[in-house]
Amino acid sequence: MTHSHAVPSGEVELADQLRAHGLRMTAQRQRVVQAVTQLVHATPDQVAELVPDVDLTTVYRTLETLEQIGVLAHTHLGHGAPSYRLASDDHLHVVCHSCGRAVDAPPGVADELIDRLAAERGFTVDRSHLTVFGSCADCHTERESRQQ
Repeated sequence: MTHSHAVPSGEVELADQLRAHGLRMTAQRQRVVQAVTQLVHATPDQVAELVPDVDLTTVYRTLETLEQIGVLAHTHLGHGAPSYRLASDDHLHVVCHSCGRAVDAPPGVADELIDRLAAERGFTVDRSHLTVFGSCADCHTERESRQQ
């Protein structure tokens, strides 16, 4: 799902964006956004840990609502739960199969691949879900040293 909405950077902008979609600012929504902002890549369980007085079902519903209106975006950094981030925080994800470390990469690193897929296949890539899996430098070096 692609959103063209501006993503709020503060409480006033968040309230305005919620109102524009017929929703109201609640303390729960505000605290969920604050938790995602603090964690950068936040699973629903991690958000729930930061807002313990909000039940997990409400956290899931709030994350889903905030994604639908373009405040948050999610991606899958592995086989577990999705990871949420502010939709305005545009980047790709690079994840190590061995240690699970996830690092961010600037979105432009995939431009050639994305442009080629569009030109040759007519395929439009959803950058927010683009995750590259492989081996980080530490795990690659460790694996090589074990093979020698």
